[in-house]
Amino acid sequence: MKKSLTRTLMALGSILSLFIIIGIVIWYWPAGDYGDFTVINEDGTIVYEYIETNGITLHVALSGPEDGEPVFLLHGYPDASFGWRDQIIALSEEGYRVIAPDQRGFNLSDKPKGLDNYTPENHANDILGLADHFGYDTFNIVGHDSGVVVCWNIVDKHEDRVDKMVTINTPHPKVLFEFQEANEEQRKKSQYAYFFRTPYIPEIALKFNDYALMSKSMEDSFTEEEINEYKRAWSQKGANTAMLNWYRNLFTQPETEVPNRVVDVPLLVIWGKQDPHMMWQQAEPSSKMSTKGSVAYIEEATHWVMRDTPDELNKLLLDFLKD
Repeated sequence: MKKSLTRTLMALGSILSLFIIIGIVIWYWPAGDYGDFTVINEDGTIVYEYIETNGITLHVALSGPEDGEPVFLLHGYPDASFGWRDQIIALSEEGYRVIAPDQRGFNLSDKPKGLDNYTPENHANDILGLADHFGYDTFNIVGHDSGVVVCWNIVDKHEDRVDKMVTINTPHPKVLFEFQEANEEQRKKSQYAYFFRTPYIPEIALKFNDYALMSKSMEDSFTEEEINEYKRAWSQKGANTAMLNWYRNLFTQPETEVPNRVVDVPLLVIWGKQDPHMMWQQAEPSSKMSTKGSVAYIEEATHWVMRDTPDELNKLLLDFLKD
């Protein structure tokens, strides 16, 4: 009996050791050669600056006339500023001043260590700091995925600074928590977010086999060249942990800090109805978190509305901003 138990423990120890070794190898495996930065800015209409804000430095894409009405484009996970390229060009051509940062922890922006650096409040203050840097008392904000949470945290505490807001394929935080609690299907769709909260394992899994999991999830909406550009962003030193820290912090936010009041800012909720992660039924209740909320559905778009249906999205954005 003792020998059998000993052999079992030794076998388990060997398996665990093997997994640890494999994890260490993947963790420290050098990034691949994903080519040069060529996805956007081929005609020079977009410029990039490194701007200090809220104690860190953000890499920011800028386009359009400097005296144009400001529009901030806030990406989510696992995106970067270049994910907005079609919207940057469309908005700037119509005279808007577009500001699209790599949010903290992403791509070429700073990636401070420590979970506390990735609270929704910190992300919101980063954007407010950018607005202060450019001298904008008020501005428009457009968010996708976790960028939507940043938008709601900004408008919840600084409503007077937001002219208009657009959210894409992610609900209001209060709606997200309540809908997920009541809807088993959405809980199943959100399992990835709970996996992302665990330590170390997500970094190893996501980096494994040249970011195969994330690449596979994006291949229907992005070209190989574009996915390589994302791999370049994900392979920046410290990026995997920094990006995941967003999820690790989001679900630990005290209930008293989650935005939960109805605001008066004009709001457009846009939703691609083929999203495999976020159910479209959350769009309408999210729009009701503003007294001036409305909803627009795009039937054929997935979570990646910006890439699936850029022309339709751009028209919705411009019609709303000009109204």
